[in-house]
Amino acid sequence: MQNILNSMKNIAVVGFSSNDTKASNHVGCYLIDMGFNVFPIYPKSGEIKGRKIYQSIDEISEKIDTIVMFRKAEFATELAKKAINLGVKNLWLQLGIVNDEAKQIAQNAGLNFIQDACIMIEHKRFKNDKSK
Repeated sequence: MQNILNSMKNIAVVGFSSNDTKASNHVGCYLIDMGFNVFPIYPKSGEIKGRKIYQSIDEISEKIDTIVMFRKAEFATELAKKAINLGVKNLWLQLGIVNDEAKQIAQNAGLNFIQDACIMIEHKRFKNDKSK
């Protein structure tokens, strides 16, 4: 987990809703506020906190090092394959999302992989641990 938190810079948040009552919005906005270069991925176009919403990770021209997923678990398998093809180092499935097939695919390809954990909670804890 610390490998991911230490290496994150350009983060694609898959399922980043513009609805500020959704967990994906709260977490994605937190990552933006913490200074990460966040790319919202969502089916609807528009902007979130001044960031263009992309409908697919394939539309992003910058190199992504981390993907955070807020979708149903069955989508993680294809996302793991896409992450490998894009050269992404880290794949994080948010709290409540578990896909062991995606985990195996990602780990076999050398990706750092986390599932069923909130990146915001872990980042806050990591940040607090470093300041002690």
